[in-house]
Amino acid sequence: MSHTYFTLGRTGLRVSRLALGTMTFGTDWGWGADKDAARAIFDGYVEAGGNLFDTADLYVGGTSETWLGEFIAGRRLRDRAVIVTKATFSGDPGNPNGGGNGRKHILRAVEGSLQRLGTDYVDLFIVHAWDRITPAEEVMRTLDDLVRAGKVRHVGLSNFPGWYVGRAQALAEGRGWEPISALQYKYSLIDRGIEDEFVPFATEHGAGILAWSPLASGLLSGKYRAATAEGRLKVLEHPAFPKLGDTRNAAIVAELEQVAALAGRTMSQVALNWVANRPGVASVLLGATRLEQVQDNLAALDFTLAPDLAARLDAASATPRPYPYDFFGATMQGAVHGGARIGSKPQTYRPEVLIDSAGASVSA
Repeated sequence: MSHTYFTLGRTGLRVSRLALGTMTFGTDWGWGADKDAARAIFDGYVEAGGNLFDTADLYVGGTSETWLGEFIAGRRLRDRAVIVTKATFSGDPGNPNGGGNGRKHILRAVEGSLQRLGTDYVDLFIVHAWDRITPAEEVMRTLDDLVRAGKVRHVGLSNFPGWYVGRAQALAEGRGWEPISALQYKYSLIDRGIEDEFVPFATEHGAGILAWSPLASGLLSGKYRAATAEGRLKVLEHPAFPKLGDTRNAAIVAELEQVAALAGRTMSQVALNWVANRPGVASVLLGATRLEQVQDNLAALDFTLAPDLAARLDAASATPRPYPYDFFGATMQGAVHGGARIGSKPQTYRPEVLIDSAGASVSA
């Protein structure tokens, strides 16, 4: 992995362009890595220069946070490590306040995460999902309180609708609360649904996108072409996971295989490279159950994908733009502007600053 880092949105926090996702740390869910394998993955990532670690309060029943905290402490890396954790989901069935985004649950969840991680603060706390109940005023004030208390450094949202994210940021800006610095959303050649709402928000408001499931739960690695392959897609049915046997998915995987062969790279490396170089993306989450996987993935930024090959992937993975975005094409714009050719502000390719391992600015 290239020893370069992006600042997270408009913050001064420097993060690796490839993050280590630790939802695979533990085997209680029927897949994942045991402790020795998880430690090897962690060590391999750290030794390649990585500094960004993603977890959540309920990943593998808390095992992910516990092991991650132990690994960081064991190598005395707390000051170097950038820890991201999340909360929303309930680990206390029957307790109406055991989950959600209300102040009561979020404050309790952060305290639990700090204990498991063995630290007194997290660098980035992300509210894990929209609960459809808690108003944005309560969520953003609670996050601001956590920052002011020194338990959280930066805040973000994940899996929220666009209108809610916009209101939350407007409240933070208007009331002087801690703003949203990160958006964590699913993004891959299979899932490009964030491009109409969240990418423009990120580039306009300075929130770095942390892309999760960039390999579509392993589908884009090519592993599921073999009938004997094992993995989460054959263990769990979950709305976040792509469907095996879907014709569109199969066509994307086939095109990716051809592009990877032409590029002289693995399918995983090409798929990760494509996501990492999309507008607004600050970092891409890697998820591995074996050291060899993370070693392969860490080479994803060591090359530039030729424009014609990137265009093939863009075309193969393209989806029709939904309303109202299909309403903003050339025909309607011509009607709006009376046929005059009006230039628009170009989309910011990346609001973050590229920094090398010595701390020098490479580009802005």
